[in-house]
Amino acid sequence: MEPAVLSHFEHAPQSPCDSEFLQFLTFVSARELYAIDTLCVREIIEYGQVTSVPMMPDFIRGVINLRGSVVPVIDLQARFSKGAMQQGSRTCIVILELLQEGEPQVLGIVVDSVSEVIEIELADIKAAPAIGNRIREDFIRGMVKVRGSFLTVLQIDQVLCVSEIASQLH
Repeated sequence: MEPAVLSHFEHAPQSPCDSEFLQFLTFVSARELYAIDTLCVREIIEYGQVTSVPMMPDFIRGVINLRGSVVPVIDLQARFSKGAMQQGSRTCIVILELLQEGEPQVLGIVVDSVSEVIEIELADIKAAPAIGNRIREDFIRGMVKVRGSFLTVLQIDQVLCVSEIASQLH
């Protein structure tokens, strides 16, 4: 996998009928298909040496050294209360940059595999049903049907809310 290809994403061109399309990175975690807005994706790297940090919540795998910066790595499967992710041949870390409380935060999420970048019309993202969700409601931006299957579009700034994660450290 070539990280440079997936490092820089831009909005899709505006169509003449004023509908707005955005690009989303799709990936698999715990056998579920998810999507996140590509605007927060910095790069995708191979799963490598993650240094565990004592006394962290179960969903914080540890930290990695990314070109001299210490980046926390979140196990998305554990964050969704589905147990720890088991590393496989396609396991990778998606490096994200999120603006939280006015400050840019760089975090990594461990996923089973990255699928593709797709364009989704914002109007096609529908509210998730009130029951039957396998993850917290505030983590879900909506759901969309792509090629006959539903995928969950994540509200990634909620999933990786730094202040909430920090509150679990005490």
